[in-house]
Amino acid sequence: MPLATSLRLDASWVDYLLVAVYFLFVLGIGVMARRSVSSSLDFFLSGRSLPAWVTGLAFISANLGAVEIMGMSANGAEFGMPTFHYYWIGAIPAMLFLAVVMMPFYYGSGVRSVPEFMLRRFGPAAHLVNSISFAVAQVLIAGVNLYLLATIVNVLLGWNIWVSTLVAAVIVLSYITLGGLSAAIYNEVLQFFVIVAALLPLTVVALQKVGGWGGLKEKMAHAGTTDQLSSWPGNSLTQFSSDVWSSVGIVLGLGFVLSFGYWTTNFVEVQRAMASKDMNSARRAPVIGSFPKMFIPFIIILPGMMAAVVVPELAKFKAHGGTGGGLTYNDSLLLLMRDLLPNGLLGIAIAGLLAAFMAGMAANISAFNTVMSYDIWQTYVQKHKPDHFYTVFGRWATVVATILAIGTTILAKEFNNIMGYLQTLFGFFNAPLFATFILGMFWKRMTSAAGWVGLVSGTIAAVVVAVLSHDGLGTLSVGVGWFDHLKGQGASFVAAGAAFVVDILLSVLVTFVTRSKPEEELRGLVYSLTPKADIADEHVGSWWQSPTRLAGVSLVLVIILNVIFH
Repeated sequence: MPLATSLRLDASWVDYLLVAVYFLFVLGIGVMARRSVSSSLDFFLSGRSLPAWVTGLAFISANLGAVEIMGMSANGAEFGMPTFHYYWIGAIPAMLFLAVVMMPFYYGSGVRSVPEFMLRRFGPAAHLVNSISFAVAQVLIAGVNLYLLATIVNVLLGWNIWVSTLVAAVIVLSYITLGGLSAAIYNEVLQFFVIVAALLPLTVVALQKVGGWGGLKEKMAHAGTTDQLSSWPGNSLTQFSSDVWSSVGIVLGLGFVLSFGYWTTNFVEVQRAMASKDMNSARRAPVIGSFPKMFIPFIIILPGMMAAVVVPELAKFKAHGGTGGGLTYNDSLLLLMRDLLPNGLLGIAIAGLLAAFMAGMAANISAFNTVMSYDIWQTYVQKHKPDHFYTVFGRWATVVATILAIGTTILAKEFNNIMGYLQTLFGFFNAPLFATFILGMFWKRMTSAAGWVGLVSGTIAAVVVAVLSHDGLGTLSVGVGWFDHLKGQGASFVAAGAAFVVDILLSVLVTFVTRSKPEEELRGLVYSLTPKADIADEHVGSWWQSPTRLAGVSLVLVIILNVIFH
């Protein structure tokens, strides 16, 4: 049976009505947000006026796109419990570090974007490299979201793949061009609740079908995948035969380089916190987001694990080593929805997947138009135009980014598991950026030349490792010598590690032969030169209003989860 036919959902008029109502809400939010846009700051950063709980939920929802939902459920089906590391090791610690240590520098310096912080710290060369690489990354990742959306709608509802792509793209374009970041953020809050409403019932129904946690363990034991019920040492995820090196790869490659590189320097996420109304709210936003983040795996990864034992063709596909049958692990969630959800719940689930697509793509596009407008166009092309000019330019940049993203969807088709592609991109763009940031923020001696040399060399190092590995870049990888042993997402961990190390080494070497900036130009940009009052907690009454205390509670909870599900 063709895959599209076997995945087709029997959606009724009730399901279509629920999806239509959701789209009306989305567009309505864009129309209402349009009224508050009177300047470029309103359009690109919501006028820095939003409360912490709104920016905190948007912070998570921007990451909770179709890429994460489809990719992490695919990881759950393929690798099992080790996938939880992407959250408990590969997200929460970095989010808390962003809130406690780095957000005071971003928000306190008054910059409008992460690349603009690079401009102040390292000068135009590093700034331009960062701006261009970030813009390219957002177009590529938005293309992944478009590819997933088109695939989902095509196989679920039978719509023409181009029609489904264009309809959803027009909706995203409409509310971003109307209301800018405010429309994106308020829709992301709505989308967060829609996604949870879609995935929670699916998880509950699947648990009943499999016989609870005990039934899942029994079925995985029967399938010979008992090792995937333990998160450590995670050999299935890293593809390393050594338990020690697998654990090292997860802690250093994922938990440090990739995670900190993504969560602390990725403007897609940081932009949400920067839209907060004050410093305290900006710092609390990532911490507030960390609480739902640590429990999201139970409604994304766990359904993928259950799909691998409940759905017959997927179980057969996994038993044959992930080959044959026209399937990929990216189909796990769709197959589970097909087999378990009745009408009504099916409509909510479809709306949830569409919401995930729009949350992810809107986050990429809203960050792209900000960097293109402020960091590239205003800084290097047309510097002294009226404020309204940059707002209009940002709206056109949104259109251009969407068109470019359509062209990049072909790259996503190269990967059986979409998370492999995504982690490779993070290794290229985020890992070297984090190395440059962390060295420049804590070492005042680091020079401007070292900033751009480190970024470029780190990115090149990651690309080289991915190309030489077994499959780090899909069919573009050649598999040479020792590098041919690097497979799956373990290859992306090593590529990210190579980017980080090469960036640090060359930055240090270049620093010793070039001249650094005067100290007075680095105040507020370097830790040792910034008054401690500027990076300490504001005087607050309750513990939950203190970013550091709230972060401490989050850290304790995630440690407990790691211990329980080790």
